[in-house]
Amino acid sequence: MSTHNFDYDYFVIGGGSGGVRSARIAASHGAKVGLAEGRSLGGTCVNVGCVPKKIFVYASDYGSSFKDAEGYGWDVGTPKFNWKKLIENKNAEIARLNQIYGNILEKADVTLYKGFAHFKDANTIVINEEEITSERFLIAVGGKPTHPNFKGHEHIVTSDDMFHLETLPESLIVQGAGYIGLEFAHIMNKLGVKVTIVHRGNKFLRGFDEDLRDFVTSEMKSTNIDIRLNVDVEKITEKNDKKIVNLSDGNVIICDVFLSAIGRTPDTAQLNL
Repeated sequence: MSTHNFDYDYFVIGGGSGGVRSARIAASHGAKVGLAEGRSLGGTCVNVGCVPKKIFVYASDYGSSFKDAEGYGWDVGTPKFNWKKLIENKNAEIARLNQIYGNILEKADVTLYKGFAHFKDANTIVINEEEITSERFLIAVGGKPTHPNFKGHEHIVTSDDMFHLETLPESLIVQGAGYIGLEFAHIMNKLGVKVTIVHRGNKFLRGFDEDLRDFVTSEMKSTNIDIRLNVDVEKITEKNDKKIVNLSDGNVIICDVFLSAIGRTPDTAQLNL
């Protein structure tokens, strides 16, 4: 396709859902296509987003289903939950999907480079010190969790980390009330974790439909989640593996895990754009 002497007609940086599909479609039209991914194929959705989140949601909802079943004559005994087993099964499912994404690229004749790319010039990228040229590029690197900057921010975990916790915590504080923070609050609450939501606004889901925001806020208040609105985090200290969280209203809360879910940032810094 190219009139220039490039290695590729089209090169995709990022092996998530968007990047993989674009690479496959371009290759199906006859383009010579390469793709770079420094992490696992499938991007945020497959690895630390929609897919493991849904597995966690299903796991958390079973608890109340067992209780409901008793009312319909089922004797289910005393259900026991095994966090380690959930993580192992989640990892196995994600590994299966990673393989499927790899097979899609292979069948489409897309060349996969395992590594992070950065630009040298308009038609040249560098991956693992190898220079690769292409007539056109697609930047499909997605985003990453935004990190807070308050004192003691090194003691937080992000949504990415939540999928790899070694043990189920007894208590969790969630900073932020977007859908990612609320999903984890719901999941952990249903798994028996003591959950507190700390949010600087006066209701949840900023930017969403107002009726929906009001409904979700009132519904969440009816659960046994401790909800703190119009308050921010000032600092976190750690003592005996516990996180001591100082809030802007003067209150102090202690937890095992502090999840900061305050948004996501484009993962473009290393591209040298």
